[in-house]
Amino acid sequence: MNIRNSRKLATAFALAAAAAGVSQAQTAPAAGQDKVQKLDSFVVTGSNIPTAADAVAASVLARPDSAVLAVFGAGNQAEFECAALARILAETLANGGLEDAEHRASFVKEIEEAMLSRRIDAAVHSMKDMPTAQPDGLAITAFLPREDARDVLIAGDIHRIADLRKGAIVGTSALRRRAQLLHRRPDLQIVTLRGNVDTRLAKREAGVVEATLLALAGLKRLGLGHVGTPVPEDEMLPAVGQGAVCIECRSDDTSTRTLLAAINHAPTEIAVRAEHAMLAVLDGSCRTPIAGHAVFAADGALHLRGLIAKPDGSQAIMTERRGPAADAAKMGSDAGLELKARGGPGFLSA
Repeated sequence: MNIRNSRKLATAFALAAAAAGVSQAQTAPAAGQDKVQKLDSFVVTGSNIPTAADAVAASVLARPDSAVLAVFGAGNQAEFECAALARILAETLANGGLEDAEHRASFVKEIEEAMLSRRIDAAVHSMKDMPTAQPDGLAITAFLPREDARDVLIAGDIHRIADLRKGAIVGTSALRRRAQLLHRRPDLQIVTLRGNVDTRLAKREAGVVEATLLALAGLKRLGLGHVGTPVPEDEMLPAVGQGAVCIECRSDDTSTRTLLAAINHAPTEIAVRAEHAMLAVLDGSCRTPIAGHAVFAADGALHLRGLIAKPDGSQAIMTERRGPAADAAKMGSDAGLELKARGGPGFLSA
């Protein structure tokens, strides 16, 4: 299995299975299938490229009937052809990565079309890039354990937003971060900062901006978890789905869905479902200043916080919900309805 005319993409899938505790019994080969096959590629989409790829080995060893290879229909050992998708990815990376919302949405769409046409059988996505509803025929079937969802302030020796100098220049391409920064510090000068992580860090070091914010999850996957200072969620609520990685496949692909179920991390799924239920009511996306994060409290209850803000930061509205995991979707929808009512028409675009 390989991708032609492009750099190889590593797969987090096998390591994800191991991390999620998939036993040898679940991945053991059937009789007569003791050959070990090298898996070189897996389609990874979203703003976690090349983050996710860099976080795992360039290749993994997996048995032919393991969860990894079975997803690709290893029964006929057909070569995994993905030249067109690889070209799209290579061009996107060459143009500064997938940080732009339109680029991310376009790439996700290309991958989903490949699944629907049965060119590939599954895809790994950064959940924060995913729309609230999947195309007909596709479903998000599994979630990997969620990474720390907080944002990180990168500002040299300054470790708190409150300590940035008056009028400091802060670079970000996220409307959510821009709105929350301006709501807390209207004196700040917010400028658009694009590019991959290395590019953004280099621009800050060069003095193009005095500070920037990045997702801690992405930094950790790049081995840069030591960079900057995590921002408390009461100062910067994360994006819906931030830090979560999901796996999508065809709705009618029973065998793949069964395999993916074995590695699904239920707490992450429940939390993200609550966040997405809120987002769906608000009719929002990564292009709108909406934030939301759900976590399980020590007593087992699900705690959801949601926020909407005007793009200029002049107003922000927050709400919270707490309840049993079984009510996750209901909690999210209810929180979304409250925020929508309190904000009124046009709030997110004003």
